[in-house]
Amino acid sequence: MAENFRMLAKTLYGFEPILAKELRNLGAGNVEEGVRNVSFDGDIGFLYKANLCLRTALKIMKPMERFKVFNEKELYDNVYAIDWPDYFDHDKTFAIDTIMNSEVFNNSMYVSQKAKDALVDKFRAVKRQRPNVSTQDPDIRINIHLYKNTCTISLDSSGNSLHQRGYRISTNIAPINEVLAAGLLLLSGWDGQLDFLDPMCGSGTFLIEAGMIACNIPANINRESYAFMQWNDYDAELHEKIVTASLNKTREFHHKIIGYDKAPSATRKAQENVDNANLSEYITIERKDFFRTEKPVDGKLHMVFNPPYGERLQIDVEDFYGKIGDTLKQNYPGTNAWLITSNLEALKYVGLRPSRKIKAFNGKLESRLVKYEMYEGSKKAKHKTDTI
Repeated sequence: MAENFRMLAKTLYGFEPILAKELRNLGAGNVEEGVRNVSFDGDIGFLYKANLCLRTALKIMKPMERFKVFNEKELYDNVYAIDWPDYFDHDKTFAIDTIMNSEVFNNSMYVSQKAKDALVDKFRAVKRQRPNVSTQDPDIRINIHLYKNTCTISLDSSGNSLHQRGYRISTNIAPINEVLAAGLLLLSGWDGQLDFLDPMCGSGTFLIEAGMIACNIPANINRESYAFMQWNDYDAELHEKIVTASLNKTREFHHKIIGYDKAPSATRKAQENVDNANLSEYITIERKDFFRTEKPVDGKLHMVFNPPYGERLQIDVEDFYGKIGDTLKQNYPGTNAWLITSNLEALKYVGLRPSRKIKAFNGKLESRLVKYEMYEGSKKAKHKTDTI
């Protein structure tokens, strides 16, 4: 039996509960929510599976050592004490990232530099050779988390952030982060049991993430590499088994996923990304202006979209958001419509009362994911028929 160890999955603000649920569903042990992170137990195979399958994780960290530190000598000595050559070879490049809230040190670059010196000196002492630093695309990423006097050294098993799924080759002016898109879809209750529409689809991120959720396709199936592949203990055969087992759990999808955008460049890029994600049999993209459309299906419709905020894309906010409300009211009965915006003032112009508001962050912009329930006929008529 492979040995279990503690891991940490990093995520976005507000996504901790859905990431914890994902981890439990995957089979993680001892799942605990933190702030922008969830910790859990698993073996090396589970570390591979977490990187492959989690939709709302940005990084999977493997903590190595935790110690108290009161001065720079203690930092150096504790980092030097780690048997670094056991973890990776001297011909690999590495980078050290430091996140800190400490009274001992006031410069994260200095902490990274001191730790780098200790690591390199250890390699020289043991191997007579040293690995080189690469800030651009290192083979090995090491994370230092310094809080007050407690220092945690972790190996970053993911490398590049897990939002870089590998399917998005074309983007528009304001693309939404893939992890953010997946998390918003899960928060909206999307499970693939209805028809889906993104009426302002941009480069197609919501469509693709919705398709992968609907078909239970692993989130990072299109990604080619992870940092754990450069570790000394990487088991390529085990990794391949986990990929195959995860693909065997995909399911059929019997509804429609539709994307609209009025910009020809957007629909072209979205189609390229959908093709790249191998989801073109499930997703249809059309060049349409949402404000001139009607509901494209007969049954219930699940809608999620990211309208322009007026930040990077210039719009007349009052007019634009007013049209969103009018279009939903007049042309989209039987629809649960969710939208995310950082322009909280703009929501006043929609002219509809949201049934839910969830705080989220799009990058550094504090945003709201809001739900508008559009009934079949008026609300009054619905209640009348309910009481007959």
